[in-house]
Amino acid sequence: MIKEIINLGGYGQFVWPAFVFTFFSCFILFLRTQKEFRKQEKMYMNEFKQLRTIKVKTAKVIEAKKEILSGIYV
Repeated sequence: MIKEIINLGGYGQFVWPAFVFTFFSCFILFLRTQKEFRKQEKMYMNEFKQLRTIKVKTAKVIEAKKEILSGIYV
């Protein structure tokens, strides 16, 4: 039973190497993509981390001003 599945009707000698090659190629592509993603993510964080922090602080100040102003008019 197992031998028949592995043999694939005589075509196993062609199918299994193709399967292994495809799996190996996809795995290498995954590793390279992951490495490039981490590199780009690090560059992005170095460039925009400070800008994002400033925007958050500004948003909190604006929110506090709205609360103060809404208290005056109520």
